[in-house]
Amino acid sequence: MSRKRTDMRKIREVLRLSLDRSVSVKKVAWSCGISIPTVYEFLNRAKAAGLSWPLPEALCDEDLERALFPGRVAKGEPPRPLPDFALVRRDLCRKGVTLLLLWHEYMRAHPDGYGYSRFADLYRDWEKSCDVRMLQRHKAGQKLFVDWAGPKMRIVDPKTGEVGEAPVFVSGLGSSQYTFAKVYESQELRWWLAAHVDAFEFYGARPEIVVPDNPKTGVTEPSRFDPLLNPSYADLAQFYEIAVLPARPGKPRDKAKVENAVQQVERWAMAPLRDRTFFSLAEANDALAEQLHKLNSRLMKGPNLSRR
Repeated sequence: MSRKRTDMRKIREVLRLSLDRSVSVKKVAWSCGISIPTVYEFLNRAKAAGLSWPLPEALCDEDLERALFPGRVAKGEPPRPLPDFALVRRDLCRKGVTLLLLWHEYMRAHPDGYGYSRFADLYRDWEKSCDVRMLQRHKAGQKLFVDWAGPKMRIVDPKTGEVGEAPVFVSGLGSSQYTFAKVYESQELRWWLAAHVDAFEFYGARPEIVVPDNPKTGVTEPSRFDPLLNPSYADLAQFYEIAVLPARPGKPRDKAKVENAVQQVERWAMAPLRDRTFFSLAEANDALAEQLHKLNSRLMKGPNLSRR
């Protein structure tokens, strides 16, 4: 007996024991010699295909397999049209858009296309083949990640020749990774607040949520569950009608976007200016803005789109 026929007999037995005899999933897995997740997968696929027990007498193994695994291409069967997964990922970043909705739209355009389960599997496989850092999905315009860069810009006082260091504020949008950066006099609260206002003006809009990395100027008391914001920072959030949700301590994925934005600014905007001498913040910001434009206009791997 072929391996394929044996597998289909196991699937039939899983459906019989579960749907007809109401045997527990654990006992079904033990009886059929398969894992518990596999039993759940077969049952979910049967439910999605609208199958119940007893199965129709005319339902052969090939028809059962086609019903449970609509994405599998039988020998001699022409391949089904593939969706544009890059466009799927872009649409998933829009508020209210789900993979199920995109599958329905795909089926309207391609009635002979893949079933939902296979459609979802193909998309996940495609997503894994892209840059793994892109897997955390963000809705467009929802979150803005903010922080100070590690390195600082060297500013020389033209009168005294004294060399000072000025911090660089960096922000990045979660979905597009569109990046803003600007040099400020210090990391004091007044400049932290001004940097947010400048960032909103740069983007031409305000986000729904700002995610800072618990800076002392903005977050008085970091906490995983109930962080305490500086009163002035809280006032700014109330004025702009946004939520400030500091990254949770010990949760690096919460701040991965801003860490990446900071890294990109340091590499592609600040590093090229390392040998230049600036005599004012305005001069440094003009040079930084030029490099930032190049960064936001460069195509990224995976989506093949620029941040801009």
